[in-house]
Amino acid sequence: MGGGLVLITMALVLLFYNQWEGANAANNAAEAFQVLQEKIDLREYVDVALDTSPEKTMPDTETTLSEPIIEVDGYDYIGYLTIPALLLELPVMDEWDYARLKIAPCRYIGGVLTNNLVICGHNYTRHFGLLYTLEIGDTIAFTDASGGVYRFAVAEIETVSPAAVVEVTESEYPLTLFTCTYGGRTRVVVRCTAVQ
Repeated sequence: MGGGLVLITMALVLLFYNQWEGANAANNAAEAFQVLQEKIDLREYVDVALDTSPEKTMPDTETTLSEPIIEVDGYDYIGYLTIPALLLELPVMDEWDYARLKIAPCRYIGGVLTNNLVICGHNYTRHFGLLYTLEIGDTIAFTDASGGVYRFAVAEIETVSPAAVVEVTESEYPLTLFTCTYGGRTRVVVRCTAVQ
């Protein structure tokens, strides 16, 4: 009886901690987004059509490294995502690690200029926690640090194992978003095609 009560108490503590951590992450992302958006000149937003010819779908490290970045509070950002179906506007950090993921989604690999941008995020509700609810055809925009706006549509949603790194990082899609499911047993992967 006492052991069961301890387990229930620990589960409640973990639940409240996760909710607190998610709320903190949402606040951090919102603050970074506001500063990032202010730093990007809104008057110079330009819709950019991606070159999806076969020779442009392979990674080009030099091009990826030359993509513009903006520093906010000591972190580098490559731009931000707008996901209308989820009512989300999220800054995207240039590099990923677990500490950065607690602030905002991060570039996992690739770049928007090379048609292979992969962005990872925590499964916090106000980050990528509701990716699984997106539908085929939902729109997503990525605004880079120079003000270029790249538009995408959800083309595929799949669930893969946490060990499926190649399946997540290598595809023909110019934009991929992914997150772990609650408990970390699987990953939700959203693949997007460019909208011209």
